[in-house]
Amino acid sequence: MMSATNSATMAAPKKVEFEDPHANMQEAEVTRVRMLRGGWRWALVVATAATILLCINQQFSLRFFVGYTQLNTEYFYLLIALMLPFTFLIFPGTEKASLDHIPWYDVLYFVLTFASSIVLMRTVRKAAEAGWEFGGAPTYVIVAGLIMWIVLMEALRRTGGWSLLLSVLPFTLYPLFADARWLGPFRGTESTLEQATSYHVLSGESLLGIPIQAFADTVIGFLVFGTALMMTGAGKFFINIAFALCGTFRGGAAKVCIFASGLLGMMSGSIISNVLTAGTMTIPVMKKSGFRASYAGAIEACASTGAVLAPPVMGATAFVIAQFLNVSYAEVAVAAIIPAALYYIGLFMQVDSYAARHNLKGIPRSELPKVWDTIKEGWYYIFVIALLIVMLLHFKRESHAPFYATALLLVLNQLFSKETRWTPSTINRFLEVNGRTFVELVGILAGCGLLIGAFSMTGVVSSLANDLLRIAGDNALLLLVMCAFTSLVLGLGLTTTACYIFLAILVAPALEKLGLNRMAIHMFIFYWGMLSSITPPVAIASFAAAGIAGSPAMKTGWESMWVGSIIYFIPFFFVLNPALVLQGESPYFAGLGLMGLAAFGTLFICGGIQGYQVFVGDLRHAGWLEWPLRVLLIIGGFVVATPGGGIMPLSQMQITSLGLAILAPTALVATFLIRRQTLVASQLRVP
Repeated sequence: MMSATNSATMAAPKKVEFEDPHANMQEAEVTRVRMLRGGWRWALVVATAATILLCINQQFSLRFFVGYTQLNTEYFYLLIALMLPFTFLIFPGTEKASLDHIPWYDVLYFVLTFASSIVLMRTVRKAAEAGWEFGGAPTYVIVAGLIMWIVLMEALRRTGGWSLLLSVLPFTLYPLFADARWLGPFRGTESTLEQATSYHVLSGESLLGIPIQAFADTVIGFLVFGTALMMTGAGKFFINIAFALCGTFRGGAAKVCIFASGLLGMMSGSIISNVLTAGTMTIPVMKKSGFRASYAGAIEACASTGAVLAPPVMGATAFVIAQFLNVSYAEVAVAAIIPAALYYIGLFMQVDSYAARHNLKGIPRSELPKVWDTIKEGWYYIFVIALLIVMLLHFKRESHAPFYATALLLVLNQLFSKETRWTPSTINRFLEVNGRTFVELVGILAGCGLLIGAFSMTGVVSSLANDLLRIAGDNALLLLVMCAFTSLVLGLGLTTTACYIFLAILVAPALEKLGLNRMAIHMFIFYWGMLSSITPPVAIASFAAAGIAGSPAMKTGWESMWVGSIIYFIPFFFVLNPALVLQGESPYFAGLGLMGLAAFGTLFICGGIQGYQVFVGDLRHAGWLEWPLRVLLIIGGFVVATPGGGIMPLSQMQITSLGLAILAPTALVATFLIRRQTLVASQLRVP
């Protein structure tokens, strides 16, 4: 490694300086967006403030301080009316559309979306009383519903791209021809255009269904908290903590990347923004430390992708999972602890083996920030996060927790931080950043809600589950492999949330019928959809990291798959034994034991993949036996890491013993060969 202290021209070591990576925040996952100016910008700021206040009013039952109780459906439509119209102002309709000027047709979309939302909001209370979602709605409601249907599909296209639109649109239209013979196992109950429109826009199973409910109930609060955390300088604090704790280890810059991206991801839940913030700090330091550009980008892409899996603030998909399973978000966050830990442990071990094989040293301590100084500067971040976790896990107040945590954070920041103390301009920027994130999420979540409504309308899910089981021959492992492959393919063209919703509707019921744990199934689907972010040909996280690293995009994508290869198998582990998602009997004791075995097995898998086994040495010194030994280490590691019992034919004791029977002689042979080679080499050097 080339470090600052290796240079003879420097009289003293130069401290590595880390600026706040969130100084110029842009949270949108889509890069080609308009920055609103003038009256439109102020409209977005006001609409965002109203959205947050509406959420607080609903969650804390304030009744607008006038005693008026708002229906949940009215609340949902108000949020849609405030946020969805801005989709057409922020996201241009075409590649050639101006980013500086808003064309007339986008203004028309804005007006139509707002008007139809208000009409439906004023109608939805009467619709619930009269049962209009099943038919009989007045013509003006049907017209407003059709307009809403059209603008939702256009919003999907702009926020998620053509692939998302072409995946969702046919299914939203599916009830209109659901009884057609050519549909085979997809054949269901058919509806007229009026019936389908009414159900889509008035029922609680479609547009106003699980995705929008998740957004309205919990996502808003956590997004507000995450943005406030970043805009008070938490990004710089987490980066400095990561460098102080991990920087001196071998390959320290890459380990810092994993640790820092994990910490930042825990607060943002956004893959791309995580790459663009943490990556600007970590990738240059990795390159300076001796990592090639494509490998540095790959490490950052993999580390940032775990952001949507890492509690306490996971991606929006986690909140949708909670709604699907009808459990608290805290339960989903707890279930994600071990999968997230195994994800980052796998990455950490990969990087350690790579650094050892290539003799990449750590960063000198003199160049790094001090742990205690960093904690003294940002102690209140730890205090605020602790409050959030206690309120989530102990008090079970998931809808209130982020607002209390945000309020405490802002008070402490104003009292103890001169650098990041908020001003009126900061508040405006805070509202604008949140507004852009809200707009993007509402466009995707509301559109994907129609997907759920279509299958609910036709009643085809149950029969489809039976057909899938028949195809798989009731073989759980085969069905899991089919699900993983489908999830990965869908994830290449869809957002993680849209991919999850597809498979939660179509595949999860079949897996549940086999007796597998529901939480483990939904985490499995979620995890595999997430991995599309580092899997070519799309690999959005890898391509974003490649731009920072200055490396070829596709090469960085393939490197990401290699760096993250172990994490493609972790989802199977927690489906085989739900203790890894803290479900079942004695989940904490069993979960920690299985986590230990999985981590132990991962140590050898990574050693085999990278060609350097910790406690053994560089496998290149084993001569022609290098690759046979590496293959045996990978196989033995997988066997040890795999949970036994359940749908596996072997018990835990049997499967662990088999793995150790493979690993022990392999490690002994490798150690003998490496030491012999080292001894021979040292003797040859003796004059």
